[in-house]
Amino acid sequence: MSQQRIVLGVCGGIAAYKAALLLRLFKEDGFHVDVVPTANALEFVGRPTWEALSGNPVTDSVFDAVETVNHVRLGQAADLVVVAPATADLLGRAAAGLANDLLTNTLLATRAPVLMAPAMHTEMWEHGATRANVATLRERGVAVLDPAVGRLTGVDTGPGRLPEPEDIYAAARALLGGSALDVERPLAGRTVVVTAGGTREPLDPVRFLGNRSSGKQGIAVAKALSAAGATVRFVAAHMDQPAPEGVELSVAGTAVELRAAVREAVRGADGLVMAAAVADFRPAAYNDSKIKKTGDDGAPTIELVRNPDILAEIVAERRAGAELPEVIVGFAAETGDEAASVEEYGRAKLARKGCDVLVVNEVGEQKGFGRDENAATLLFREDAPGGPRAPEHVAGSKDDVARKVADVMGEAFNR
Repeated sequence: MSQQRIVLGVCGGIAAYKAALLLRLFKEDGFHVDVVPTANALEFVGRPTWEALSGNPVTDSVFDAVETVNHVRLGQAADLVVVAPATADLLGRAAAGLANDLLTNTLLATRAPVLMAPAMHTEMWEHGATRANVATLRERGVAVLDPAVGRLTGVDTGPGRLPEPEDIYAAARALLGGSALDVERPLAGRTVVVTAGGTREPLDPVRFLGNRSSGKQGIAVAKALSAAGATVRFVAAHMDQPAPEGVELSVAGTAVELRAAVREAVRGADGLVMAAAVADFRPAAYNDSKIKKTGDDGAPTIELVRNPDILAEIVAERRAGAELPEVIVGFAAETGDEAASVEEYGRAKLARKGCDVLVVNEVGEQKGFGRDENAATLLFREDAPGGPRAPEHVAGSKDDVARKVADVMGEAFNR
């Protein structure tokens, strides 16, 4: 199979530096990348950077490499054209069909899928002219991502932030699969609740029972669902890193608090992904003051009680007729032992909880928690619509696992 070619257009904005990170993702995945910056983009990130990272010559002029008819050749040879960041000016020129630099010539010449990731100040994104230009481009089949919500240049905050490179990359990979925009964003119009991180059950003012969950897998799932077009309601327990941009965020500390937050979030939601590591037990009593060591060598006995099983409760209520999410995905962190394998324990848990899909992770000292890579087995409920489905295995980065979860949810909604 020949090497696929991507044209990466870069416009003049402060977010241009993030395009270098996107370029690295493309190169690490084996793509040939031709970078086509605008003249203004080169004021933010210089030509030597683009050439060093891409391994190819870089120009913004239609008068370079004239002998190859470069202003047409780039677009004709591309398997995908990505513009990130796409400024309001570029969106306007592209919508009008102008061709006054190499990038807009390439956009007119290509018949490959085109993905644009806008970045600009909120007022510019919300201006009627920009909205009309975006609508025009989308009507022509151009995939225009919605910008993220967050900190902009200076003190401004709001919609207009460039989506994270990983999210643009995920959308680009989907388009390279031959999908049109509506297929590439199969969760458009859907609302999905995602839980992430680990709950902490307090013993006293300074101690708690917890787990090693970092929240990375839940964050990756939220990003993958957002890239697929979903509105994400993100319920965060304790995490080692910030929640992703562009989600509706709520925070919970204990399992009981998480239960209340999830019950609020699932109102009107289409899907639920329970990726949080919820403590099975909590101390039966909380000490208002720090538990002290006694003069002897003894240690206190801590009585535990069961926490509510949030996932099983919601599934049971849906089965009884309550209006709850159509697609429910659970996560299970498991270890095997002499009695059963990880997958066997996972199957037993799926039978108990009754969710539509259970993502089973094998965890341990050097597996799962806190790491960037993951391996999982997706188990499917036998009586789910469409009939039994064989287990599916996925291994790689946590983003790879997250994209698989998003794909499965898209299939479930569209069956």
